[in-house]
Amino acid sequence: MTTYALPKFSLRFYPIWQRNFLVWKKLAVASVLGNIAEPLITLVAFGYGLGRLLPQIDGVPYIQYLASGSICMSIMMASSFEALYSAFSRMHVQKTWDALLNAPLALDDVIFAEMLWAATKAMFSGIAILGVMFMLGIGLHPHTLLVLPLLFLIGITFASLGLVVNALAKGYDFFTYYFTLVQTPMIFMSGVYYPMEQLPPWLQTFSHFLPLSAAVRLARPLILGNWPSTPLFSIFILVVYCVGGFYVATILTRRRLLK
Repeated sequence: MTTYALPKFSLRFYPIWQRNFLVWKKLAVASVLGNIAEPLITLVAFGYGLGRLLPQIDGVPYIQYLASGSICMSIMMASSFEALYSAFSRMHVQKTWDALLNAPLALDDVIFAEMLWAATKAMFSGIAILGVMFMLGIGLHPHTLLVLPLLFLIGITFASLGLVVNALAKGYDFFTYYFTLVQTPMIFMSGVYYPMEQLPPWLQTFSHFLPLSAAVRLARPLILGNWPSTPLFSIFILVVYCVGGFYVATILTRRRLLK
């Protein structure tokens, strides 16, 4: 197999996904609580605190506006953490990937399984956050059911991007650059906390093509009981980042482990 060959898919990814699930299941409650703690604190603190100063945005109560954006941010963070810290531990520290490659498995299967597992784990957290939103009276309508498959798409998109960084990392400290220089600015440019229209025109154009912006454009209307205005374009943006990220992650990981 050449380094730049297209990834080959097979059902051999499933035992790897299942192995990660069984390990996670032992600490499932603590893991989910840890992933929803920060977004819940943000939702309560900003939603009720800032919401009293800024009652509505575009006719929507601020806490609902914030909740419908923060769930996308939470999925991004949860899938990224799994694709970075956990995947790096299995690849570099614990040497789990080396052990897997001694079995009749291909590296493409391992990378694909890691991407799907990161998205699955993030989706578990997203479902828990939806439950909290329901308790707050947010998203109580049929449109919200469509958010579930969307959460998985968002998860695999950011998992694939995380695996790109994972393939380049020499240590855990390297991930700080990704979170600080890429994800944090993206959060503030993607309409999570305030409308993108508040940004300068040139920055709005740039932000429009960010994966988190596409995720928010899809999730927010659904949670608020409406339909997205440009669903196909936003889905296309996510798919491009997902497919492109996975391909680049596969190439870089091959160069790292199979050279």
